[in-house]
Amino acid sequence: MIEIIKDWCKGCEICVKRCPVDALEMSDELNKRGVYPPKLKEENECNFCRLCELLCPDFAITVIPDEDEKPVESKSRLIIGGITNEV
Repeated sequence: MIEIIKDWCKGCEICVKRCPVDALEMSDELNKRGVYPPKLKEENECNFCRLCELLCPDFAITVIPDEDEKPVESKSRLIIGGITNEV
């Protein structure tokens, strides 16, 4: 679930433009600031990566992963001092 505090949004569209799965779009309704805040698309593939939450300059977005959603396994490796450690 993505929680958006609409009235905190200034309409910069950073979240919409940077979403890796194109899960957000701008709303048709104006907020108290007179801008169109983002909203989650009806059909979306949100993977709860939290990029929108991390990039929002207004702290208007909070990502709350679904409890029944399995977390994405990380296949990345961390290399420290020439030693490979599984992350």
